[in-house]
Amino acid sequence: MSSNTDFPVLSLATRDRRFARTKDLLKRLNLEGLVLAGLTSREQYDTYLTNDYAEGIVIFPAEGAPTYITWQEGRLMRMKEAEQRGITPWIEDWRVGVDAPTVAAVVREKGLDKARLGVVGGESRGPSEMTGYIPYALWTKVLAELPRVQFVDCFAAFAAMMLVKGEEELVMMRRSAAIGEEACKVMYKMAKPGVSELEITADVLYAIFKNCAFSPQPFLILHSGPETVSWGPPIWRYQGGPTRILQKGDMVLAEIFPRYGGFESQQQMAIALQPVDDVHTECAKVARRAYEVGLEVLRPGTTFNKVADEMEKVIHAAGCWHISPMLHSLSPLAWVGRVEASTKGEKGKGAWDSQDLILEAGMVFELEPNAQRGKHRVNIGGTVVVTESGVEELNQLATNMLIAE
Repeated sequence: MSSNTDFPVLSLATRDRRFARTKDLLKRLNLEGLVLAGLTSREQYDTYLTNDYAEGIVIFPAEGAPTYITWQEGRLMRMKEAEQRGITPWIEDWRVGVDAPTVAAVVREKGLDKARLGVVGGESRGPSEMTGYIPYALWTKVLAELPRVQFVDCFAAFAAMMLVKGEEELVMMRRSAAIGEEACKVMYKMAKPGVSELEITADVLYAIFKNCAFSPQPFLILHSGPETVSWGPPIWRYQGGPTRILQKGDMVLAEIFPRYGGFESQQQMAIALQPVDDVHTECAKVARRAYEVGLEVLRPGTTFNKVADEMEKVIHAAGCWHISPMLHSLSPLAWVGRVEASTKGEKGKGAWDSQDLILEAGMVFELEPNAQRGKHRVNIGGTVVVTESGVEELNQLATNMLIAE
């Protein structure tokens, strides 16, 4: 681990841990190798075995050395330049050509053309990728090239393995959350009548980028107004036009996505501008109670759905509903709690139907309870780590509704 606590990095010990865990997973699933696609997925799964992101595919045999296939020469040259600067690549064999012939050639070269191989990327449960992210044209050609290979989807098992962090990985996650905390402070300071959503967006993202982090899609969710239950990136990002100017009595809601060294944390900011509506005050109390319940229930051995259920009970008992989940996993974002499609309690579908997960120490989640009454909405929360005895909270500022000064 780097001695510079502001910019920690992973050591080769983490590479060895990840390689060993992956081989153990293959053995447990009776697989002879793994085809791990990162490509343009939001979660960039290939980084787990590469400590790099070249929008590629890792061919990882149970025995022997892995190969990383990237889509163009520039990514390969970047790795070579990093190596010249003293950075040891986790995978030595890099090749160019994210296409069926190249994938098939590497599989044959490793003697796996009649093997039982795991696949990550054919299915998914992440946002906007509920049906996987390997392109149909690529995968159908891979199947044609390798007719004797038995491909087995192992997305859920691989994602669950990734979710359990080692100590070096937790250092990275804490750094990511600390950057998020700084971004929250910036947003809290800026939230005043007369300030535009665009100004807040620019300064929050600057707080992230100046700390050697970035913000993955959707970069920043931000909505403001006296009444708003919409969610997702602000519409001006896609349609142009002026951005909204904050006014007295507004509720400002945001979801912040700092990612440092491949480790994403999240923070759910809710800032009320005076005069604060009584309904928002009540929704804030409900959301906070649900957050505290999440902290109590989030323990090793508990299931993911159990935590979601207990938090949701608080929302419903108060006569509220929720348009976004109570919690989801982080790094990777693969387990997502249920949402409600309307005030009638109708459940959303897709990613929100994730299979259940037994929690383990080292897993990282975003607790993000949200409570709505009519068109009044409050969404709070931050990043937490499951420990042997409970929960480690990595964020503080976003875990309550704040009142603008």
